[in-house]
Amino acid sequence: MTDNISIKKRAAFISLGIGVLMFISKMGAYLVTGSAAIFSDAAESVVHVLATSMALYSILLSSKPADESHMYGHGNIEYFSAGIEGFLILTAAIFIIYTSIHDIILGSHLRQLSFGVIVISAAGGVNLLLGIYLVRTGRRTDSLTLIADGKHVLTDSYTSIGVIIGILLVIITGFQLLDPLFAIAVALNILFTGFKLIRESIGGLMNETDPELLNKIVSEISKVKQDYWIDLHELRFWRSGDTIYVDFHLILPHYFTIQKSHNEENEIEEKMHRVFPNMQIKIHFDYCIPELCKYCGYNECRVRGERKQINFEFNSGKMTGKPIYIIK
Repeated sequence: MTDNISIKKRAAFISLGIGVLMFISKMGAYLVTGSAAIFSDAAESVVHVLATSMALYSILLSSKPADESHMYGHGNIEYFSAGIEGFLILTAAIFIIYTSIHDIILGSHLRQLSFGVIVISAAGGVNLLLGIYLVRTGRRTDSLTLIADGKHVLTDSYTSIGVIIGILLVIITGFQLLDPLFAIAVALNILFTGFKLIRESIGGLMNETDPELLNKIVSEISKVKQDYWIDLHELRFWRSGDTIYVDFHLILPHYFTIQKSHNEENEIEEKMHRVFPNMQIKIHFDYCIPELCKYCGYNECRVRGERKQINFEFNSGKMTGKPIYIIK
């Protein structure tokens, strides 16, 4: 847990430092060339600096332990961070479109475009490497903030590619209107990224079910299942930062002692933590009733009333659904 926090903090500081350098270099290229396309790239770097600052703050806050006012910790700040980053991206895109339309109407005065190509190419390469690093680090540490920041930086690098193509076409054709037109195309791509980040942020705050994570949790539970597990139902989970909270109902033979059931919970937690180190599991234990014998495959049971007659699979639909004895 502590290692993950250190890794996330380091990644956020690296992103912020590089973001500041990228903004300075791109803004310098814009002042030299007067290119609307380069300005669009520089504007996105401003967003990068602001968003990364927010990301760093959210990582520092989410690393704080749970307290009396936040009993589940502070992890949900990462969803707010991703949403704010998406909003800033939308703001930058709208501003780019406004500036580009202004240049289309009034015309632009381009100069020293070769210098601009060199600067933007270098910046794009750096951002590509940074974006890949942030996304990989975010996935490794289960940080939505770093993943969002990484996707934004990757978008920045794609923006640079579009800007370079536009400037090269202007140099080759001499048609300066291409510059603001490419800037608008870049802005539309940025809009899409911003909307996507906001959508993911809202989904996280609303505890929207992540199908991929659900299937992974179900798969790991299936691996640790014992033959005396009669039924597992009403599985629920949600994520806060890098912590996953899981709860479900588990039906065991009615003659199991409280100690044996508690030991079962400890064993489940131990095995699940090998795959999900920060998972917190709460299990509600139910006892079996005679009507469950026809579903039960526990061969060592000595109080069985009838043979097992009905087979069912412990899949995601079953685990998240109702108890097996009330399914029609």
